[in-house]
Amino acid sequence: MPSTTDVQSTNTHTKIRVLLTLWDLGGAQKEVQTGQVTKRIVPKGSKKADFQALFDELQAEGAIEIAKKGYSMPALGLQMLNDSLKSPDFHFGSQVGAKTANALLKWIREGGTLGDGAIASAASLKGVESAIASYDEFKQVALDVYDKLNRDYNLNDLVPIYRIRREIGDKVSRSQFNEWMMEMQANDILQLQGGSVEDSAPDKIEDSIRNELGNLRCYAKRLTP
Repeated sequence: MPSTTDVQSTNTHTKIRVLLTLWDLGGAQKEVQTGQVTKRIVPKGSKKADFQALFDELQAEGAIEIAKKGYSMPALGLQMLNDSLKSPDFHFGSQVGAKTANALLKWIREGGTLGDGAIASAASLKGVESAIASYDEFKQVALDVYDKLNRDYNLNDLVPIYRIRREIGDKVSRSQFNEWMMEMQANDILQLQGGSVEDSAPDKIEDSIRNELGNLRCYAKRLTP
């Protein structure tokens, strides 16, 4: 029977293989269709459902984003991949497929040698070093952005959520942004209000937030000094 350590090692190995595959397929720049990812990850004789818990775990960690048609990789996922590949404690299993090996070669070629601390594709990893890793950090950044937008654009204490999201950018995943903004409301720091954005642009609405009941929230109002 495999030990707990062996199971954890296998789980980590598979996570990194998922992230490396997603990066190789261009997931840092675009959404990659589910079929493209699972074709590379799920071995013959297995089903995608067998890996769903792993994908859900990566999403919860902010390493990937799951959409209706596929997956993408935010800055935190790139950071996790980079840190794992550089760690002396990480190693692949005894059998590594050609596609995984080639993806690793591509990572090295685009980022320099991993041994000297270089990281893959500076363009791909833009914003990684400043990625937001905790709610407390996000809260301060969000409030700073709120104050800046409110002041610079005379928004009368009603700041469009889509503008906050875009200002923060890829420092946090879309799902994590939504979760932490809702948490700030629960903690009476912000009040998220309905209405609609100017010109009702679909992309601005998409970058707003829907609460747990599916109601659209387009504006944030600061409740604390």
